Amino acid sequence: MNKKTVRDIELRGKRVLMRVDFNVPMADGVVTDDKRIRAALPTIQYVLDQGASVILMSHLGRPKGGPDPEFSLKAGAETLSKLLGKPVQMAPDCVGPAVEAMAHTLKPGDVLMLENTRFHKGEEKNDLELAERMSVLGDVYVNDAFGSAHRAHSSTEGVARFLPAVSGFLMEQELEYLGRATENPARPYVAILGGAKISDKIAVVENLLSKCDTLIIGGGMANTFLAAKGYNMQDSLVEAGSVQTAAAILAKAGVKLMLPVDAVVADKFDAEAASQVVDVDKIPAGWRMLDIGPRSVEKFGAALKAAKLVVWNGPLGVFEMPKFAEGTFAIARLLAESGATTVIGGGDSASAVKRAGVTKKMTHVSTGGGASLEFLEGKVLPGVAALNDR
Repeated sequence: MNKKTVRDIELRGKRVLMRVDFNVPMADGVVTDDKRIRAALPTIQYVLDQGASVILMSHLGRPKGGPDPEFSLKAGAETLSKLLGKPVQMAPDCVGPAVEAMAHTLKPGDVLMLENTRFHKGEEKNDLELAERMSVLGDVYVNDAFGSAHRAHSSTEGVARFLPAVSGFLMEQELEYLGRATENPARPYVAILGGAKISDKIAVVENLLSKCDTLIIGGGMANTFLAAKGYNMQDSLVEAGSVQTAAAILAKAGVKLMLPVDAVVADKFDAEAASQVVDVDKIPAGWRMLDIGPRSVEKFGAALKAAKLVVWNGPLGVFEMPKFAEGTFAIARLLAESGATTVIGGGDSASAVKRAGVTKKMTHVSTGGGASLEFLEGKVLPGVAALNDR
């Protein structure tokens, strides 16, 4: 990574304005999953240990253009306070005279949480006037919110134009591991792509095919590829508008692209549906493919056993329903026991390895679903590009 990090900048006595990803699940005003808050702790603690104060900013949810108590970061500040074992002050806004007064009275070791950046309409438009008002709060800007790095917003890209801008440890780690998948990967390199739609991932498929040795496709995406091979997918989810694109990709990819050979099919899209295992060319009329079958797991497993690097983005079946989770979980367990570097691309893939109970056995689980997908597409992430080069 050729971007400066918090290690490369003098922090003592400084006010550090840090973008974090505290967009966490909530219920009744309480944080129900603090994983993203915990992920930011190493950078926050390092900055405090260097004798600086920290001013944190984040978005939460999608408030409708103005302050809304339902989307307040107050609960995030309370959770952070417990994790750090010290008080975290809560600001009434993310800009303005009252917030500036709070920021300028901070002493080394103090922590201030700003209110939801999306309470200002200008945030998502990357309003530079808003970004400049944010920048006066700190002396240095640190971005540790990889999950928002694919968005050019005032708090992720704009503010970096007004302050020295470096990455935090979480951002650094994400770029290091996802970078292994795009620059000089260890070989054999196997990529696994799942999820529902091929249309969302055509650019990712094409970019990965140019880099990896084997590309495994499962989930709803596989249905469209199988339809392109001429199989009757019956009531399975197939994107009719993408069948020709899938056929062109298959012709170009040849043996590099692996598809399921059998499927767990259901008579309806329901957790209690009747199910059976069939070959992909023998799906009964009125049934639909909801998971990969055991022979597909075996076939994919053979490719994964030899791999030195595996990148996985998207589940291979409807893993939220126990009957149709086994294919996804079996692949997760295979990866957990493999000797490969395993990089899991956030979002549903992160949920799947968590539900399979193997998160700790993966080399890296990304905190950003959309950001990791765009990175794997080969796109430049605005929040990364804005940081100072080494």
